[in-house]
Amino acid sequence: MPCDPHEIGSLFLFERLSPEQLGRLCAEGRMERFEPGPVYTEGDPATCFYVMVEGTVVLYRRVGGDDVEVSRTSQRGVYAGAMQAYLGDRVPQTYVNTMRVTEPTRFFVLPAESFADIMREWFPMAAHLLEGLFFGSKNTQRAIGQRERLLALGSLSAGLTHELNNPAAAAVRATAALRERVGKMRHKLAFIARGPYSREALAELIEIQERTAERVAKAPVLTPLEASDREDELTDWLEDHGIPEGWRLAPTFVQAGLDTDWLEQVAATVAEDVLPGAIGWLNYTVETELLMDEIDDSTARISHLVDAAKQYAQLDRAPHRDVDVHELLDSTLLMLSGKIGPEIRVVKDYDRSLPDVPAYPAELNQVWTNLVDNAVAAMGSTGKEGTLTVRTAREGDRALVEFRDTGPGVPEDIRSRIFDPFFTTKPVGEGTGLGLDISWRIVVNKHHGSLQVESVPGDTRFQVLLPLTAPDVADEAETGTGTTAEAEAGTAEEPV
Repeated sequence: MPCDPHEIGSLFLFERLSPEQLGRLCAEGRMERFEPGPVYTEGDPATCFYVMVEGTVVLYRRVGGDDVEVSRTSQRGVYAGAMQAYLGDRVPQTYVNTMRVTEPTRFFVLPAESFADIMREWFPMAAHLLEGLFFGSKNTQRAIGQRERLLALGSLSAGLTHELNNPAAAAVRATAALRERVGKMRHKLAFIARGPYSREALAELIEIQERTAERVAKAPVLTPLEASDREDELTDWLEDHGIPEGWRLAPTFVQAGLDTDWLEQVAATVAEDVLPGAIGWLNYTVETELLMDEIDDSTARISHLVDAAKQYAQLDRAPHRDVDVHELLDSTLLMLSGKIGPEIRVVKDYDRSLPDVPAYPAELNQVWTNLVDNAVAAMGSTGKEGTLTVRTAREGDRALVEFRDTGPGVPEDIRSRIFDPFFTTKPVGEGTGLGLDISWRIVVNKHHGSLQVESVPGDTRFQVLLPLTAPDVADEAETGTGTTAEAEAGTAEEPV
C-alpha cells in the first residue's frame, strides 16, 4: 500500500520530523494492511518495526504454556516489534511478544535494519541514552533480583534454624536426662533385687511398673487448678507414708496421670520398710517415659519442620499442579514464624471447603512470603503488638487468599504505585521495591489472577484471587486474560 508522508507525520511518534525525514521513512518503509489474526509471533526473528495507523492490536506474552494478554489498544501511533534493533547483536534480535489484530488494521512497517540506521543517524545521543538505560536497568534488575533472593533465603534460613534449634535442644537435654535416669533406675533395681522380696512381690512390682508406663501414655490433660489439687493430695500421701521429698515426686506423678489410688496399689504390694525404694524406682520409670515422650515430640517436630521446608521450596514436586493453598500458607507461616515473632498474633481463617487450585506452588509461596513480610514490617513500624489474619474463601469461580494486618495502612497517594518496580516505602537498605512487583507478575501474568489492596489505618488487606480452573489456551488467545504493569506497546504517555 502507498505510504503518505503526511499521514505518518500525523502520528505522535513522527510529528516532529522534517519533510525530508518523513520522505525517507516512506521510501524505506511501507504501509501494510492485516486481516484479523497474528502479525508476528514471540521468539521469531525481529525483522520489522510496526507503527499502527488505524485498527486494534493485542499483545501477548508466553508464560509457561499459555499466551497471556498484556496490552490491547486502538490508539493511533502505538508501536511494537523490533524496538531494540539499534542495539545490534548485543541482544537477541527476536520479538519479545506476539502481536495480533482483532479487526482490519493498517501499519507503517519499517525494516529493522532501516530502523537501526535511522536511530543512530538522526538521534545518536538518544540511541546512547536508550542503550545505557536498557543495559543499566537490566543489570540493576538482575543485581537487585539476586539480592532479593539472597535476603529471602537469609530470612528463611534464620527462621528455619531458629525453629529447628528449639526441638533439637530439647531432644539433647531430654537425652542427657534420660541417660541419668536410666543409670539411677539400674542402681535402684539392684538395690531392690538385694532386698527381702519374694518372687511374687517382685512380679507384682514389675506389673505395676508396666501399668504405670501405660498410664503415662494415656495421661489426661488437667487444668492448672486440678493439677495443683492433685499434687497436694499426692504430697500428703507420700509424707504420711514416710517417703522423703514427696513434694518433689508429686508433680512428676501428676504429669503422668497417677493418683493416690495408684500409690495405694504400690503400698499393698511391697513391705512398708521398702516402700520408699519402690516408689523411687517407679518415679524413675515415670520420668523415663516422660523423657522419651519429650524426645519423640521433639524429633517429630524436627521432621515436621523439614517437611514444611520441602513444601515451601516445593522440592521433588511438579512445577505446575493442583494444590491445596492452605498447605502452602501453613508452610510459609511456619518458615517465617521466627521473623513474625511473638508480638504479632497470627489468625488463620480458612475455608476448608475450598477446592485445590491449579498453580505453580513454589511461586505462590514466594507471593505469600512477600505479603507476610510486608505485613510484619508494617506492624513492626508502629512499635505495638499486631494481628496478621490469613483468610481464604471462595468467590465465584475464584479462590480468595487475603492477608490482613493492623498496621498504619498504605497512604492513598501512593496506593497506585506500590506494584511498580523499585518503589518502596521502607528505609534505604531494607527494601528493594521488587517484592510486590514480583508478586503481581506471578499472580496476574502466570496464574491469570488478580492482586489488589484495600487499606485504612489499622486494616490493610492484600487480596489474591486465583482461578479455580486452568484457563483454556485457545479461549485465552481469543479473549485475553488480563493486563500487566508495564506496557508492551508504546503510547504517547508510556513510550517503550
